[in-house]
Amino acid sequence: MTERRRDPTTGEWVIFATARQHRTFLPPADLCPLCPTIDPARQTEIPRPSYDIVVFDNRWPALSGHPPEPDPVGDDLYLAEPAAGAAEVVVFTSDHGATLADLPVERIAHLVDVWAHRYAELGARPEVGYVFAFENKGEAVGVTLHHPHGQVYGYPEVPPRVATEMRGAQAHLAQHGTCVWCDVVAAEEASTTRLVVQGDAFSAYVPFAARYPYEVHLSSRRHVGSLLDLDPAARTDLARVLRQVLQAYDRLHGFPLPYVLSVHQRPTDGGDWDAVSHVHLELTPLHRTATKLKYLAGSETGAGAYVADVRPEEAAARLRRLLP
Repeated sequence: MTERRRDPTTGEWVIFATARQHRTFLPPADLCPLCPTIDPARQTEIPRPSYDIVVFDNRWPALSGHPPEPDPVGDDLYLAEPAAGAAEVVVFTSDHGATLADLPVERIAHLVDVWAHRYAELGARPEVGYVFAFENKGEAVGVTLHHPHGQVYGYPEVPPRVATEMRGAQAHLAQHGTCVWCDVVAAEEASTTRLVVQGDAFSAYVPFAARYPYEVHLSSRRHVGSLLDLDPAARTDLARVLRQVLQAYDRLHGFPLPYVLSVHQRPTDGGDWDAVSHVHLELTPLHRTATKLKYLAGSETGAGAYVADVRPEEAAARLRRLLP
């Protein structure tokens, strides 16, 4: 079963992809499907003895270019649609034991180029309204393969978290006549209390109202809507700033910190989003201490209201001390 169902009480769509129950789950390193194929008799997902960065269609997709028709359960109240879109895997390196923080700046800049390329390719498809690149790192956030990799989804519409951001940006523009992300970056650079890294093209800071412990946003210092709008120097600067933050993360508790990395860009649905789209990355770790996780419990899951455990100013100061 692969389909989308709309919740009539919220208007949000939920994707059902029941085949994902059977996807590969935390295999041993010698059976990793993302490692290079060394023995032709035992093929991995990547039939090459070595590689740099690889992109391929997810074997267990939540969204696809040619989805089956949904079961006949929908009506005027309960809408069901094919799960049209895209789901790709992006493998960062052939080194099974590496992490994104371990890679050189040049490799991470190449990854930014790949993200931009997939944004352009998938965003041009008529069934894709929003391209979302992300990385799930670590078992604490539910990763199923340890090999360093991320994914790119092509959603039929702007997903809920991004839609909320867009509404906030539209309200700010209507009231102040400016981009809210531009104003936030300027304010964080001026005060410096939550600033972690200031690069030439990107700044990294702990948000004023951070939802997660040690959450960090990396925002373009100028108003650009997508990675496609960045020149090579800006992409390299993004890679440099991202690497610094990730290395500070790994020093935070003395182990490679699990997190979710999300790339937020301009929607590709043909709407007029330029004034309210500002490319930025969001890093959301779950560890509030070395041994305690931030669980999304009653207030967060039931009410959608986050209760934070770490003061943003203290989180930023600690991360600054841990920069390479």
